[in-house]
Amino acid sequence: MLKKLRPALLSLALAGALPQAASTADLMTFWDAPQKGGNSFNATAPDKAYFEALAATGATWVRLTFSKWKGEGRDFLIGNADGYKGLPAKDIATLRKTLDAAHAAGLKVVVTPLSLPGARWKQQNDGKFDDRLWSDPAFAEQAAAFWHDLADALKDHPAVAAYNLLNEPAPEKTTGLAENGSMEDIIAWQAKNADTPRDLPKLYARVIEAIRTVDPVTPVMVDGGYYANPRALASWPKRLADDRVLYAFHMYEPYDATSAPNMKRKAPFRYPGVETDYAGGKLTWDGKAVADHIGTAFDWAKTQGLPPTRVVAAEFGCMRLWADCGAYLTDVMDTVEAKGGHWAFYSFREDEWEGMDYELPAKVKPGQFYWLSEQGKADTLPRNGKLMDLLKAHMQK
Repeated sequence: MLKKLRPALLSLALAGALPQAASTADLMTFWDAPQKGGNSFNATAPDKAYFEALAATGATWVRLTFSKWKGEGRDFLIGNADGYKGLPAKDIATLRKTLDAAHAAGLKVVVTPLSLPGARWKQQNDGKFDDRLWSDPAFAEQAAAFWHDLADALKDHPAVAAYNLLNEPAPEKTTGLAENGSMEDIIAWQAKNADTPRDLPKLYARVIEAIRTVDPVTPVMVDGGYYANPRALASWPKRLADDRVLYAFHMYEPYDATSAPNMKRKAPFRYPGVETDYAGGKLTWDGKAVADHIGTAFDWAKTQGLPPTRVVAAEFGCMRLWADCGAYLTDVMDTVEAKGGHWAFYSFREDEWEGMDYELPAKVKPGQFYWLSEQGKADTLPRNGKLMDLLKAHMQK
C-alpha cells in the first residue's frame, strides 16, 4: 500500500532536510528536560476544560488515546483494523479539534493508538487477543501506511510532541514466553524472533521509515514489548536508527497488588512486602525492587548511548482505594525522577472507570461514580483526593 522510498529521499528525511512548519521545528528540545504528565484514555474526546484541569495540576504533557472514541467505522481513525484503507475524514477532524483544545490549554500531546491494523485492542475485539500483526507481514505494511497518513495529517499541529506508535504491544503473548521470566529467556526469545513479524524493533523501524517520508522532525515514542515491560525493552540488541525516538515502559508491577483483582481479595496484598513470581524465582516488592525493575530500561538506554531523557515511564498507577497506593506511587515517581526520565500517571478523569482517578477522595465509592456518571452528573463529584495532591506535589517541584 505504501511505496518504497527512494534511497536519496529517505536520506533527506532521516537527516531532517525535508521542509516542515516552524511550529514543530525541533520538538526533541521539549524532551531534553524531564516532563511530567498524565494519560487520557477517555471514551469521548476531551474538551478544553478537561485539558485546562490537567494543566492546572502542573502537567506539561498528556498521552492521548483516541481509540475509544466513536468514529465513522468500527475502529476510530483506522476505519477497520481488519484492513486499513485510509483515514476517515470526520475522525481526523475530531482528533485535530481535540488537539486544538489541548494546545489552547498549554499542553503537549503524545498521540497514542490502542489498535493498529491487525492488532485490534482486546477490549474492542470480543475479549480476544489479536495476534495478526505479529504473524502476518501484510499487516506491518498496513500499520506503516496508517502512520504515514496520520503523520502527514498531524505534522504541522503545534500540540503534537510525539507519535506513540502502539500502546502496549505484545508480540510475545501467544508464544509461551513468561511475561516476567528470566532475562536470559527474554533475550533468547528476542534473538529467536529477529527478522520475523514478531520482531518489534523491525516493525518500529518500518513504521518510522514511513513517517519520515512526510514528517522528518516529530519525535516518535515506542513501547517495549510484552505490554511495555521495561525488561522486554532491555532485551533489544540495539537502539533504533532514528535519533528522534523516545523509549517507553509502563509500570504496574507488582500487578498482583496494584490492580483491580487485588481489591477483591479478602485480605488485599500489601506494599511493601507482597511476593510475586519474577525472573524465574520469587521477588518481595519494596522500593528497591521497584527501582531495580524500572532501572532495566534506564540501564539499557545507557548502554546504547542514550541520555535518560530518552526514557519515559509512559504509564504507572495503582487502584486509588488500595491502602498502599500512595506509597507505591511515591516510589515510582521518586525512582523515575532520580533516573532523570519522564513520566505520565494513569489516568486523568477517565470517564468510564474510576479505579485510578486520583482526584476522587476515598469516600467516593465506585457505585457513586457510576451512578452519577449515568445521570450526567459526573461534574458534581468531589475532586479533593489526597493521591492527586501527592501527584501535584511531584509535578510542581
